[in-house]
Amino acid sequence: MATPLRVLFAGSPEIAVPALEAIALRHQVVGVLSNPDAPKGRGLAVERTPIAARAAELLPGVPILTPARLGQVERDAVAALRPDVLAVFAYGHIFGPKFLGLFHLGGINAHPSLLPRWRGCAPIPYAIMHRDERTGVSVQRIAARMDAGEILAQTAFELTGSETTGSLSERCALLGAGMMADALDLLKEGTECGEPQDERQATYSAAISKDDGKIDFSTDVRDLYARVRAFDPWPGSWTTLNGDRLAVLAMEPHDDEDAALGVAHGTILRVDKFNGIMVKTGRGLAALKRLQLRGKKPLGFKEFSNGARGLEGTILGI
Repeated sequence: MATPLRVLFAGSPEIAVPALEAIALRHQVVGVLSNPDAPKGRGLAVERTPIAARAAELLPGVPILTPARLGQVERDAVAALRPDVLAVFAYGHIFGPKFLGLFHLGGINAHPSLLPRWRGCAPIPYAIMHRDERTGVSVQRIAARMDAGEILAQTAFELTGSETTGSLSERCALLGAGMMADALDLLKEGTECGEPQDERQATYSAAISKDDGKIDFSTDVRDLYARVRAFDPWPGSWTTLNGDRLAVLAMEPHDDEDAALGVAHGTILRVDKFNGIMVKTGRGLAALKRLQLRGKKPLGFKEFSNGARGLEGTILGI
């Protein structure tokens, strides 16, 4: 490729970092667009986004733009960079026609789902909590409607049913990086081919909040297991033990439809030395494997049960 594309890369979280790195190897990243610095962690220290931090290391001298909104001033700053194309991975904002008009080759976006399934801001946790059998990564043209552009590339893979949002994000990050770089190559050559999405098949993923992590033990244990994995690492899954917040860091489902008939959901039935702390659910038993009381360190179930006598018969979540 004689002349690389001039790319404005837009993204914020860790999942987008491999894409920035892959694109920078093949094309000229002339600017990076990311969310503003924000307070993070217990100390609420103001930090750059992972993309802004990596761009500062990888691309010294390249402008890093972190505006709260994309107005005329921001459009002028982008236009001054003379970009050919916009490449987006997890930026989290919709681009208006005036902004997209700055790129003569338009824009592409990597989305970690098999579009049109799970359009929206939380495709990875939604695929996990709905127990999808497969997922993947799509690269689409950026369109006026969110995640509704033509598909330029799509790669699918099977799910094992043990993925967490953390592990699945890592896989999609690496896969999406190569797909985005390849898509830009096709745009450069003028050989890209877009496929319209089937609107009849579209499903949507809504934003996840901290409160979504509260465990409802009246649900089927398989669905509960999926939600625990979907909310790992954020917002985490939790219940209460004698009024204290108890994070459930790992659990496994056990099918036992006849277990403790008539016993309230959330009741700790026993501590199984092989499987975990066994809790009654709407269907089956949840084997809690790793837990953490607020202000305490994470513990395996054996160590936890040794320090919390009288667990049997206790009802979680009340």
